[in-house]
Amino acid sequence: MDLSSVKNTIQQERNFTLRRAVERLREGIFDPFAVQLLTAREDKLVRAFDQGLSSPGDNFSPHLCVCGDYGQGKSHSLAYLQEKALEDGFATSMINLDPREVPFHDFRQVYRALLARIRFPDHEGTFFSRWRSWSEDFSAGRTHRSAPTERAKDNGNRILAALPDEMPHFFKAMLTAAANKTIPLSHKKKALKKHRQYRPREFPFLLKRALSGTIVPVYRLRNVCKYRSVDFYKSSPLKCTNPHDYLTQIFCMADLFKQMGYKGWVVLFDEGESIAQTRITSRSKSYQYLHRIFLNSPAVTGLYPIFAFTDDFFFRLKEENYDRIRVTKKGESFYFDMNYAHAWKSLDVHRLHDLSGQEWNELTRKLLLLHTRAYKWAPENGRIQEEMETVLAQTVNRETRLRMQSLINQLDMAHQEQVLRLP
Repeated sequence: MDLSSVKNTIQQERNFTLRRAVERLREGIFDPFAVQLLTAREDKLVRAFDQGLSSPGDNFSPHLCVCGDYGQGKSHSLAYLQEKALEDGFATSMINLDPREVPFHDFRQVYRALLARIRFPDHEGTFFSRWRSWSEDFSAGRTHRSAPTERAKDNGNRILAALPDEMPHFFKAMLTAAANKTIPLSHKKKALKKHRQYRPREFPFLLKRALSGTIVPVYRLRNVCKYRSVDFYKSSPLKCTNPHDYLTQIFCMADLFKQMGYKGWVVLFDEGESIAQTRITSRSKSYQYLHRIFLNSPAVTGLYPIFAFTDDFFFRLKEENYDRIRVTKKGESFYFDMNYAHAWKSLDVHRLHDLSGQEWNELTRKLLLLHTRAYKWAPENGRIQEEMETVLAQTVNRETRLRMQSLINQLDMAHQEQVLRLP
């Protein structure tokens, strides 16, 4: 965004939004509005996004790895790409990976985090509410429908025609139950002993929790399926015990989003280097999930994962001892299924670099416009810009985030001098 566009955007925005952006930059965290104004090298980032989507490497699924040092703008870049994906018609989710809260080796937690942070271009609600509204239109024939599957023909559940065949049984049953309406019972039937578990008011609550990845007792889900006309629920257990099923469900949901009218599902993972900061058993599981994501079979399409890594991740990947053996009661086995450093040598990586002097000069002008508009003050001609250039010269060896904080602090001091009328 050029300087004139930034000026027009700032003038049309509320003062609260402007001040919030400045305060977040002052604390060293990214802000959605600041991302819109201050992103540098937008063209390169957009090209990397399009290239990762349309032409991944040999045998690779669509993906993108944003690589850079700490404070160099990885989170900022991911936030920018999320907004671009929404504008392009994708559903999106962005999460921060953390070995304690959202560990990548526990994919149920990853699935829960992605569902909790999902965003749609045309819907402000949750996935559950979006699915219910779309499935109602689908069942009524108000949307484009694919040919019903053999399973859908057999049991009469029309919504099954929209669900991928690869979807795990548990999630297929829950989505079908969420799409169907509760069977009404008369007061006389409700009084019967066989219908004592008929509790229609709690069915949406249980379904929402089950679809979000929360563990729900099986007997309660059976009652939901019974009274929501899910005829096939008895064919397999109503539980999801295999962690890989959650990854399979993510692939299937991306395909489902395409049927719902979106271009797919862009999932963004910040702090990806935390994957390599865990113990070897956790890393082994995480690498298996990553391998499935990077080299997914073309049976289910629509998922576009974007990871933010530091070079520490790739260094650890190269230094792993892939011949290491563990001894258990069942015998000896390798910790790792393969040499992942060799298997992933053709990953699509977009590397972030320090900004040039000209780019910093343009960035300081945008930052000055934002600060003066947010706090309603007018800088002295030429003086503030010279002071900001001095700050940049003094912080040349610092990371980008700290240099931005230093610039904000300099603008704060200049503003206070003017307010207090200091010489």
